[in-house]
Amino acid sequence: MAALVVSLLPAMAVRAADWPQWRGPNRDGVWNETGILKTLPAGELKARWRVPVGPGWSSPVVFQGRVYLTDMRLDKPRAWERIQCFKESTGRLLWSRETELVYPDWAFIPEHGGGPAATPIVEAGKVYWFGRSGQVDCLDTRSGKSIWTSHLNSKYEIGVLSCRGSPLIEGNLLILSAGGKPGASVIALDKRTGDEVWKALNEIASNSSPLIITAGGRRQLIVWTDESMTSLNPTTGEVYWREPMITSNNDAIPTPVVQNNRLLIGGLMLELDAHTPTAKVLWPESRAAAKRILSNTSTPMMEGDHVYSAKSSGEFVCLEAGTGKQVWGTTNVTELKPGASIHLTPNGGSVFLFTDQGNLILARLKPQGYEEISRVHLLEPTSILFARKFAWVPPVFANRCIFARNDEELVCASLAAKR
Repeated sequence: MAALVVSLLPAMAVRAADWPQWRGPNRDGVWNETGILKTLPAGELKARWRVPVGPGWSSPVVFQGRVYLTDMRLDKPRAWERIQCFKESTGRLLWSRETELVYPDWAFIPEHGGGPAATPIVEAGKVYWFGRSGQVDCLDTRSGKSIWTSHLNSKYEIGVLSCRGSPLIEGNLLILSAGGKPGASVIALDKRTGDEVWKALNEIASNSSPLIITAGGRRQLIVWTDESMTSLNPTTGEVYWREPMITSNNDAIPTPVVQNNRLLIGGLMLELDAHTPTAKVLWPESRAAAKRILSNTSTPMMEGDHVYSAKSSGEFVCLEAGTGKQVWGTTNVTELKPGASIHLTPNGGSVFLFTDQGNLILARLKPQGYEEISRVHLLEPTSILFARKFAWVPPVFANRCIFARNDEELVCASLAAKR
């Protein structure tokens, strides 16, 4: 049963600095906007607005003056997954659409992580929303009204609350990491109708979100499942290459990162062939999954010939991109502990780092070392692990602002330089 609450506003112009999908306009985590402050204010970053939200693991997306966020509403034994639309300038709720689901008892326990995990994607007046149980909705961005719905869990065997990777769009295809069986780990739908176009792989889905790259003269869809890193033809689902690796989905979280002919998936660096859609492992030599994971919470960043990344312990390191050799490490970014996270967003010559404690840091990352410029506290950690609290969800950056969420609120704060 779905419910819809709507508030209509006049149309707004498209802004070039929107953040319409997971990891930004180009799905690379880079914030290219100018006019951003060079140092963070002492103390606390003043919020433009804060609004209450429910638990969830998805980042917000920002498009044409609106902010879209998925969360859940609980009234045990009942549960609803929900997408909400807020006015970007004020945080005022414009519309909300929710779907009641059957949640297992464990999903009501905060430590067990119920709530939607896939970040929505917005394009051409439509917002696409992928629920934890396999329901896909295409909604009108202005009104929240349904355009089409696809229940993948009625067509395929999908694990309980196992749909977590964020969808992407390639041409007329909406590509989803569903983990469906038989043979529907990755599913491509016609974004206009919701009809299935192709399906591929018979593997369990992970928390990692897929990525489209161009290498070897082909568009390649890179997916990280619990069993492999695989490259697919995004038009047909044909397998180009596959690197087997058994990984717990609690470790397979980072999004693949590409730079030139290098593809970094977790802690596995591959070299992409320039002429054919193939790849070979550069490092590490070990096939053990533990050796191929840098962080089980955070996506690394490649800059020049170096990799910058959190480690699962909370240490922050710089590695040689060609060899994986560690150049330096620091324990000054966040506390060393299981579950530590450091999300990286480069902007100009600096990088914003958002930590599991809700701190926003502005720093310079160079092969010579870590140079912290300033830091502020933005958001309280609320997600629980081993009796500690964390702020795990990556923030987004749009229109000279940061948008961040925990299990209780969505906050917007300006990062615009003073004129």
